[in-house]
Amino acid sequence: MDKYTKIKHLFEQNRDEENAVKMSKYMRDLFKFYGLATPIRKSFYKDLLKEEKVSKVVDWDFLDKCYEDDYREFQYLVMDYLVTMQKYLTYDDVSKIFKYIKSKQWWDTIDGLDRIVGNIAFKDERINDLMLKWSKDEDFWVRRIAIDHQLCRKEKTNTELLEKIIVNNFGSDEFFINKAIGWSLRDYSKTNPKWVKEFVGKYKDKMDKLSIKEASKYI
Repeated sequence: MDKYTKIKHLFEQNRDEENAVKMSKYMRDLFKFYGLATPIRKSFYKDLLKEEKVSKVVDWDFLDKCYEDDYREFQYLVMDYLVTMQKYLTYDDVSKIFKYIKSKQWWDTIDGLDRIVGNIAFKDERINDLMLKWSKDEDFWVRRIAIDHQLCRKEKTNTELLEKIIVNNFGSDEFFINKAIGWSLRDYSKTNPKWVKEFVGKYKDKMDKLSIKEASKYI
């Protein structure tokens, strides 16, 4: 039994129909769910991730098969897998990850993939130019990836890049963009409130009220 089939069998054996309805409703009925709580879901492939990490080789065929599955838990598996294998991801892998970014789009997967892509920058600075390019993409989900790709970097945040990316997204009436701008600034304000306060002061006339509200939470 291959990896995908084995995990699918476990997911199906342990499905919770009542919880599945709740999870689907929370995601506006955009996706089907097995109804597996996160700890339970992760327990089914915990050993697999350990084995993959030892192998040091990303199994893209397996990930593609998982991402194509109709059930949302499989997209979450892909994100958990990529986080586990983060140190083995390279710039050349971004095109493979981009397929996931463009497929089955919603905030849960986008917000799981943003730092996976962003963290590759620690090994390859070409990610910086790519994120600047993505910040102007016609797909607002791609732009959201760019805006939030530096979340949780703290003092390692590239503020020059962050500023350029955010400025490129001023004037948007898209909730998920304005929320992302606010989140990126709010997150960095925990490390450098002075920089964020000055940023908001500089651009407040161009920023959406939601972005300002989120950005100002800790300053």
